[in-house]
Amino acid sequence: MDAPETVSEAVAFLEAHGYRDQLRLPRDGQAVVDYTFRFEGPSDPADEAIVLGVSLADGNRRGVIVSAFGPGAEPEDAALLVSLITPAAP
Repeated sequence: MDAPETVSEAVAFLEAHGYRDQLRLPRDGQAVVDYTFRFEGPSDPADEAIVLGVSLADGNRRGVIVSAFGPGAEPEDAALLVSLITPAAP
């Protein structure tokens, strides 16, 4: 798979692969990140975004999360995103 070059392309890719549900992620991290696409602004490295293809732990729902990432992210959102994309310690 060629990596999407824009946020819109990443969302379209995920929707084409069944990531269409409206999700409200629980703060306890009961979700699995299946796909991760990060984007950085061409003129400002602080202009970052992340697109995640996420499956809920029940396995029945899949959706897309689009968020600011890095310095532009809200602290609560950033904490949730980091918990989702950081592998658990063995």
